[in-house]
Amino acid sequence: MERKTIVQKIGVSENEAIKIAKKYYTLLSAMSSKGLSQMKIDLLSFTAVKGNISYSTNREEFCKMYSTSQASMYNTIWELKKMGLLIKDGGKTKVAPKYLLDFNNNIILQISLLHG
Repeated sequence: MERKTIVQKIGVSENEAIKIAKKYYTLLSAMSSKGLSQMKIDLLSFTAVKGNISYSTNREEFCKMYSTSQASMYNTIWELKKMGLLIKDGGKTKVAPKYLLDFNNNIILQISLLHG
C-alpha cells in the first residue's frame, strides 16, 4: 500500500528568545521520549539563551527567575550532563552543540514521522 505524505504547518509567534527556546526543548523532549521535567526545560532554555550556566550571575539569575534553590539547579545540571544535553566546554557548562540553536533568530523546524 502506498502511503501519502501529509504536510501540516503550525506557526507560533513569541517575542522573547527564552520562550522560543522553551517551546523547542519541550518539542525535543516529546519527540525523543527523554521526558524532560519543566525544570530541565527551563534550565536548557536559559542556558541556551545566556550561552552558559557557569557564571555566578547567570546561576543567581536562573534561581531568582524560576524560584529555585542552587542545590536544585546543580542537581538538574548534573542530570542534564548525564543525559548529554549539557557539556563542559572550555571550563563553561553549555548546551551541547547538537541541541543548540540561536533562539534570537526565527526558527523553522521540520519534523518527520515516518513508518519504518
